[in-house]
Amino acid sequence: MSDAYDEEYGGASNDAPGAEERTFAALPPAHGRGFAQSWWGQAWLKALEDTALDLQQLKAGRRLARAGSVGAVSVRPGRITAVVQGRDGTPHRSDVLLQELSEDEWDRFLGMAVERAGHIAALLDREMPPHLVEDAAAAGVELLPGIGDLEPECDCDAWDHCGHTAALCYQLARLLDQDPFVLLLMRGRGERALLDELQVRSLSQADAQPATEETHDAAPEGVSAAQAYAEGAVLPPLPPLPALPPEPGLPPALDTETEPAAGLDVAALEFLAAQTAVEAYRLLADALASGHERQPVGRELTANQDAVRLAAGAPGEEITARLAAGSGRDGDALALAVRAWEYGGQAALSVLEEEWTPRQESLARARAALDAAWEEDERPRLHAADNRWTLVDADAQVRHGRDGRWWPYRKERGRWTPTGPAAKDPATALAVAAGSE
Repeated sequence: MSDAYDEEYGGASNDAPGAEERTFAALPPAHGRGFAQSWWGQAWLKALEDTALDLQQLKAGRRLARAGSVGAVSVRPGRITAVVQGRDGTPHRSDVLLQELSEDEWDRFLGMAVERAGHIAALLDREMPPHLVEDAAAAGVELLPGIGDLEPECDCDAWDHCGHTAALCYQLARLLDQDPFVLLLMRGRGERALLDELQVRSLSQADAQPATEETHDAAPEGVSAAQAYAEGAVLPPLPPLPALPPEPGLPPALDTETEPAAGLDVAALEFLAAQTAVEAYRLLADALASGHERQPVGRELTANQDAVRLAAGAPGEEITARLAAGSGRDGDALALAVRAWEYGGQAALSVLEEEWTPRQESLARARAALDAAWEEDERPRLHAADNRWTLVDADAQVRHGRDGRWWPYRKERGRWTPTGPAAKDPATALAVAAGSE
């Protein structure tokens, strides 16, 4: 489990080798958002909703989970447990059971996973791609639960899923969104034990590869990716990362007795040097941040985007006017672009200026998230046009970015204006936009 995940979700894991239990601190209330954004989190909830016989208990469970009534969640093979506060404040111990995979099923799953390094890489990125689940199913291993697989136990003596066990399942969907290893632990293998077994199999597979006769004049340089991955655990550790300086460096002063060359704007050059130091500091801070290696490489800025980045550094009226002219914007348009940049950099600026048509599956997931965020009689009405969804009879809008996030907007003086950072689901972004009145 990554450090960033621990910090945000309060996860506490047993670091002992072979640890088979993880405990996650109580999550904050989930007002205005769905419980699962990932497809595997939604599959977990579908198994719950297809199994439960009493829809009123599911609705009660959603309300308890949204209110933050679910305490710390303990996850171990075959079972999740939490204390859930009922509507009257009475605490109830609630458990949900899921069948562990047999030793034979685990053997087949590990054999399948080690054949495709992409499966392992996806899990390490806290993703569960559909082809991993499909390949596991082809090997006779069902990872995700189906109808009847989630068995409830609660001290309220309900014979089926009650509001308490339903609330526990809804909260677990949020944990699954962030870390699919939670599901694999329920199926019987903790993260460390699973990765250790995969590594052993990778080494065995590499050792078992038959030597082949070289048919080319010269042997290829380097080693194969499979061999490098298998030998990763025996390489010496990397040196420690350097410490982040307390602040950006100061560029040299240009205030000298020598007259500047004709046409040289000293003030603009000093501003560019200072902004270069600030940008270098930001890049270094990002590189040293936990989880940086799992972040996608950003696209190179265009000249127009870079003009907005520089304008966000408050260069003064004269330089701002030059940046506006150079980027083909007037003063108001540049100020709007700067506002977007301050909320989310290049991604936020693209959302401000681009209109495009998302894929149908992305839109379907968004509609499902909106449906889950409100009761049917409270659900807001939206007008959808490409990636921009506008609240009917209100000056609030959410925009879908190409990175899958949603951005809140409000109409100010006749112009749609960004009003906050991105959210992973449209319900949260819409709540921010509608609450900015």
